[in-house]
Amino acid sequence: MTQKQPAGRIRRSPEQVRTAVHQAVIDLLSAPEGEDLTIPAIAQRAGVNHTSIYRRWGSLDALLADTVTTRLERNSPLNDTGTLRGDLVSWAEASVTSMRTPEGRALVRAVVLSMPSSAQAQTERAQHFRRRMRSIEQIRERATARGENPPPLEQILDQLIAPFYIRAIFGIDLPATGYPQLLVDRLLGSASGTDAA
Repeated sequence: MTQKQPAGRIRRSPEQVRTAVHQAVIDLLSAPEGEDLTIPAIAQRAGVNHTSIYRRWGSLDALLADTVTTRLERNSPLNDTGTLRGDLVSWAEASVTSMRTPEGRALVRAVVLSMPSSAQAQTERAQHFRRRMRSIEQIRERATARGENPPPLEQILDQLIAPFYIRAIFGIDLPATGYPQLLVDRLLGSASGTDAA
């Protein structure tokens, strides 16, 4: 005998479930009362079965990493400004704007909480990190196609991306204006062998 779905329960697509779960993570991390972040709590908030979360993500670490990567990709659009400097500044400005929002602060907290605790978690986190860096690689590829000489990915990570997260993790306020441009100019000056003022 076929069981009926409970009244009012709407079947959602996998992408709708993923979006709901991601939003539940953000909501719980943003809660002023500091609710515990567990898969059962996330499932309840998202209106899904906790087994669905385990099947899709396998662990809380993997879920947090996927949430962070997906939301940062959405909040940092990849604009083509016509120059390497313009592309990097546009990307960095979007990242700074995102980090100043409640959701952005929640994402930073998720980064800290998702520090890998096992070899499998480290592998999963590395995969999400490569997703996040794909946009930077695309900026580098566009610059090369235009005849520009972009700095290596690791240098961009160290001199442009890391300062944002170090400030956010340790609660150091971002300068009100000009910080993305300052970091990009220092990065490009360093890459070309000159120092930006």
